[in-house]
Amino acid sequence: MYSIVTLTLNPTVDKSTTADQIVPDQKLRCAAPKFEPGGGGINVSRALKRLGTESVAVFPVGGPSGTLLRELLAQEQIQQQPVETVSRTRENFIVVDASTGQQYRFGMPGTPLSAEEQQQILTTLRDLPTAPEFLVISGSLPPGVEPEFLVRIVRAAKELGIKVVADTSGPALHQVLEEGVFLAKPNAGELSKMAGVEELDNEAVAEAAHKLVREGKCEIVVVSLGPQGACVVSKDVVDHIAAPAVKKRSTVGAGDSMVAGLVHGLSTGLSVRETARLGVACGTAATMNPGTELFRKEDVDKLYRWLLQSMPAAAA
Repeated sequence: MYSIVTLTLNPTVDKSTTADQIVPDQKLRCAAPKFEPGGGGINVSRALKRLGTESVAVFPVGGPSGTLLRELLAQEQIQQQPVETVSRTRENFIVVDASTGQQYRFGMPGTPLSAEEQQQILTTLRDLPTAPEFLVISGSLPPGVEPEFLVRIVRAAKELGIKVVADTSGPALHQVLEEGVFLAKPNAGELSKMAGVEELDNEAVAEAAHKLVREGKCEIVVVSLGPQGACVVSKDVVDHIAAPAVKKRSTVGAGDSMVAGLVHGLSTGLSVRETARLGVACGTAATMNPGTELFRKEDVDKLYRWLLQSMPAAAA
């Protein structure tokens, strides 16, 4: 049995293409579309696969688009535990304007999940042959799902000794942190909301993250700072990691790639500082590719080696 399980409550099929120029009121000629599986936890599983780590993806799925999602994951050899739903899986649409390089991302409404379907997801997680070491909860909540459902999942996982990694936002993030998780990956905006201020500078980011650790809401906090990198905080570590300068082509999947790097690092015995640098390397590498692509392993390896050189000597 795999030691990592990912949970995606709001999965999608991402359809992406390129147009020479996006202008209103005209028929636009686009390149052949590309279809890829999407959604927080699913992208984490896909990224983990690229790093050489296997996982099991748990997600609701329905309709023809749901069948396509399963086929796309099978093509990438991702182990799946789908939960059938009445509603069809959503689809998102991404278009790149070739004349400007700008990307337009159209996110469609999520698939509603009934109370029975939510219970089936919980049952699927509980009935896994063996308890994994990590449960990664990533992505947004679909219609009909309240944050309390995530709290139930986190509580059940902790009772089995599973380390929960949370990468969500808004009330869902707040409530799972109240329950307590192993690792959380808020961005600076989410952290500032929790701190009750409009924005945080680097010093304040570290203090706000350390407050979460002191209060027992998580053992490790990795604050995503976008192009500025990340700040990792634990009981014994406070470390700012500057992101390498690269040519950015798309930010789709960068956050999920970072989570994959973090989980891969922790599951393979890297230190907290090394793990955070691998996460930044994965997230940065994902921005180097167009559309909805994730990262290339060779890019991650190169960026990770560069970031290791920035580790404090005492921690290296």
